Amino acid sequence: MLSRVMLLEAALAVGGAVAASKSCPANLELSCHNTTAVDTCCTVYPGGQLLMTQFWDTDPSTGPADSWTIHGLWPDYCDGSYPQFCDKSREITNATQIMQAADKCTLAYMEKYWLDYQGDNEQFWEHEFNKHGTCISTLDRKCYSEYQTSQEVVDYFKTTVQLFKTLPSYKWLAAAGIVPSADKTYTLAEIQAAIKANYGFEAIVNCNKNTKAMNEIWYHFNTKGSVQTGKFVPVQPVGSSTCPKTGIKYLPKYGGGSPSATTTTGGATTTTTTATGTATTSGPAPTGGSALSGKAYLYVNTPSDSNGGFLISGGAWYRAGGTPATYTATPNADGTTFQLNSSKGKCGVQADSSFSCASGVTASNFGYDGSFLTYNGANTFYAASLPTGTQQGVVYTSQKAVSLQVTWSPRS
Repeated sequence: MLSRVMLLEAALAVGGAVAASKSCPANLELSCHNTTAVDTCCTVYPGGQLLMTQFWDTDPSTGPADSWTIHGLWPDYCDGSYPQFCDKSREITNATQIMQAADKCTLAYMEKYWLDYQGDNEQFWEHEFNKHGTCISTLDRKCYSEYQTSQEVVDYFKTTVQLFKTLPSYKWLAAAGIVPSADKTYTLAEIQAAIKANYGFEAIVNCNKNTKAMNEIWYHFNTKGSVQTGKFVPVQPVGSSTCPKTGIKYLPKYGGGSPSATTTTGGATTTTTTATGTATTSGPAPTGGSALSGKAYLYVNTPSDSNGGFLISGGAWYRAGGTPATYTATPNADGTTFQLNSSKGKCGVQADSSFSCASGVTASNFGYDGSFLTYNGANTFYAASLPTGTQQGVVYTSQKAVSLQVTWSPRS
């Protein structure tokens, strides 16, 4: 257990602030463990219990079908109570603008994994910083030796994203056979055991009190040093879970089953479905669901890299950060297929099996299996290689070296 916690602690050393933070001594005590007076620029005080909180939204669904999403980073007091809205003078109304100018890569990740269930991401991000970020003492402007406008805002969002990436709740639960299901239920002990096996401690797991459906996980940390550049150390949570001991539901997103994981073995592509906790090999995913409609971003999931990226307006795959293109789905009369278009024009599959959107393109019909976009019943697309830097990868429907899947992330 100790080695696992130590490895996680090492992985959670957060750095990379653009403006220089105040220099702090190396022998700092953990927050909530200090026995002497502290420098509030070097130790989170008095809110030294940091919570990384995650959502599992299904009504309506948000984010990728195979990932939890970010709720926020909260500085609770050491006894479990908490401050809020600590500095009105630092509250923001332009989170997207700030991040667009300072860190487009983090913004792109937020647009995929930090989502408001009503589609108002901007207001949600502003609320999280204004309520919680202004209460983190090390983010006070006086704590920067070379302060740049809104740097504490950038550091709050960047640190939250970096911390979230180290806590893959979906993968941890799935590894223990705990996967989304419309009818299967789990015990709190099973869920906590899966979390503890990877995180080193239990977490607070919350459920909808009416449906008993799991919808939040809160991971607790103390910090050694500032939130910007210090270490996050996992600790036993203060408080208790709201889920019952038995009968906990883990409902699938978008009305589907557990997402399929595509792997390549010896040149042959197989699809492993884990909806029931039993691995099976199947053919193309069904397209019997309702047709998609409205506007969304198209994000890419690939086993080749955790930074999947997204599709830009011409239909190419891009992974270097920035803002994904908006795609519009128009249902066909059959009620199960739909056509796509972007600002470049209609989207279709060309004679060489490449996906493209342009004014001269003939529209193709696409489907949705509850988790991923499909073409001719298959939910796996391909690329010749993994795009690097500012390369734009061509997406194909015929088999290539890299397999990928495309998720639909509705936008307001």
